Order: sequence, then C-alpha cells, then structure tokens
Amino acid sequence: MNKMNSKKVGIIGGGILGLAIAYKLQILYPKSKIILFEKDKNLGSHQSGRNSGVLHCGLAYEPGSLKARLAVSGIKQMTEFCEKNQIPYDLCGKIVVASDDRQSNFLDNLAYRGKKNGLDGLKILSKHELKLREPYVKSKKTLLVPQEGIVDYNKVMSCMAKKIKENDGEILLSTKIVKVLEKGNEIIISDNKNDWKLDLIINCTGLFSDRNYQKFTGEKRPVRIIPFRGEYMSLKHDYSHLVNHLVYPAPDPKFPFLGVHFTRLINGDREVGPNAVFAFKREGYSNSHFSFQDTVDSLSYSGFMKFVLKNFKFSVSELGSSVFKSIFINQAKKLIPEIDSSMLKKGTAGVRAQAMDKQGKLIMDFNVIRKGNQIHVLNAPSPGATASLSIADYIINNYY
Repeated sequence: MNKMNSKKVGIIGGGILGLAIAYKLQILYPKSKIILFEKDKNLGSHQSGRNSGVLHCGLAYEPGSLKARLAVSGIKQMTEFCEKNQIPYDLCGKIVVASDDRQSNFLDNLAYRGKKNGLDGLKILSKHELKLREPYVKSKKTLLVPQEGIVDYNKVMSCMAKKIKENDGEILLSTKIVKVLEKGNEIIISDNKNDWKLDLIINCTGLFSDRNYQKFTGEKRPVRIIPFRGEYMSLKHDYSHLVNHLVYPAPDPKFPFLGVHFTRLINGDREVGPNAVFAFKREGYSNSHFSFQDTVDSLSYSGFMKFVLKNFKFSVSELGSSVFKSIFINQAKKLIPEIDSSMLKKGTAGVRAQAMDKQGKLIMDFNVIRKGNQIHVLNAPSPGATASLSIADYIINNYY
C-alpha cells in the first residue's frame, strides 16, 4: 500500500476526465506525485469545454452497462462537488418527446431503461401537464425525466485544476507527449524538450486516444476514433421564452447521438442542436477545417466504410443538416413547430470522439485498457463529463 501511495503518475490529457482522475488520486493517495500534461495552452479546449453542459442522469444507457452505472453515481458526485465548491447547477429536469409511433416505441424503451437504471420520478405527461411545462412543444407522447440538469463544465474544470495545484500536483500546459519508453517498472515520457520518469501513465486524450495508444504501446489500435462534429445554433434572446428547460426527441437506440434538441444553459441562453456530422479533422469545428491525415485515417478504416453503408440514410441526413440550414431547422421544428430561421443565430460546435470497431459498430460503452504501466481510456464520450468523477473512481479501483 505504501508503494502504491507514493507513485509518480502522469496523466496525459487535460480534459474533465484527466482532471477528475488527478483530483481523485490526490484524495486517495495523497503521497503520490501527480503531473497532468495538456498539449494545448488551455484545459478542456475540446470535448469537455464544447458541450452543452447537461448533467445526464443515466436514462438512455443499457441497464448494467458502465455508462448506466457510472452516470447514475456520477451525477450524484458531480452535484455534490458543485454544492461543496459553490458552482451553480440546476436539476431542472427534461422532457423526451415522441413525434410519431416509431418514436413512441423508442420512448417506451427509454422509460424501461431509466427505471432499470434506478431513476426516480419518471412520468408520462398528459397534454395539459406538457403545456404547463413547455407550452410550445408539440408531442404525441412525452416522458418527464426530473433528475436531469445543467451546469458549466468549464467552471467545474477550473475548480478541479485549482484543487490539484493546491495539493501539490503539477499541470503542464502546451506540453505534448510524443514519446513513451518503458524500462522495467519505470516509464519515461518526453515532449522532445524534457523527460519525466514515472511509475504509471494514464491516457485521457479523447480524440487522439487511439493514436496515442498505438504510439505509447507499439501495438495496433483495438478501436478507431471516428470524429463526429456536433453543430449548435442559439435562440436569439427575444425567443428564449420558447424553451423553459431541456427538450429532447426520443433517440434511436442504434446510435449514441441524441438528435437535435433544445437546451437551456446555466447562463440562461438557449441552444438548439447538435447534429452528428463526420468531421474531416479530429479537432475540426467547421466544414472548412480539414486534415489530410485525419480524413485518410477515417476513410481508410474498413469499420467506418461499413458504418456508412449500413447507415447511409442517417449519414446523408446528418451531412445535409450541416450544409443546409433548412434541414437542421426542420429537425428542430418537429419539437417546436414555431421555430424558424429568423429566431436562430450561429452557435458553437464540438467534436465527439466516438470509438468504432472493424465491423462498423459504434462502441456504446466506456472502454478502458491497461497495458503494462499504461492505462488507456479509449472511449468516454457523453456522459463522460457528468460521470467524470465516478469514471475516475472506476479506473482507480480497477486498473490503478
């Protein structure tokens, strides 16, 4: 135990999960030396800082899966962390809307999963109850999920970083780790300027987690990260009354994407989106962002081509929603028919690091692998931010 408690640990990737692991390690092993390495000049510049700030309570995930278990415990831990550190959050609840018979079946499946995952207060709303809660929403069938909420994850990350530094941890920005060498029980990492001798490294590099797995271990990637860009629009302030809380369509269980939905942010703004468009760059936040290496890496992967062929209609529809604003708005109108282009302005965009296998199957659950003195988080998209503290516990308890 003493040896474990005095490890030198390098965490590569300064998103919310890397920060959460560093924060939890310091609590559990206060004598360990923790160094967090981030290639950019700021923490959480990508997935962690570019999401809509929703606190996911574990509704849609396969009962018994890691996502389900860790989302349920994760939202509890995240709200307690916010309470303790005076970070604003709001468990405002959300509604999930079925617009037709097909989506009604999805909604029934969703309610079943939610109950299996231990969620409280799930309720099918009457037309009158829906009108009181979200008067502008049109729905055939509506599920209320009262435990869902909103928060500013950038404030959460800032607080975690402050606590890591207060507990003698190091956070090194603009430090890209490019070499890893294992020598017996020691691991040496380098950014081509400096070397660090460590006992363990944890790869939390999100969009580059698969490439770093290959680079650090010398082994083939077991999965491939395929980047899907999610684009948002914002409701102009004059139309913010159209959305009171969170409004989602019933999602297709075949996909991990939740569809174009409406989100009230913690600052009071209203977002619409996202779609799920193949990105031609792993950190590409618009159609003009292009990387030859990233594009070839995706298009040459047999799994991706199988996914496109199996889901051609979905792929074309999502691409269309990026190129043509009208297609995006028509998806939003299924939830709130009054919406039109004059009410919206361009919003933010994020890129989801979605792992995919060689059969073209999207990896739906969290995926963690240990190789020697290396721990690799290969798939931790949504609800990765909500569940970050419980994912950290899981990794420390099972792989540390």
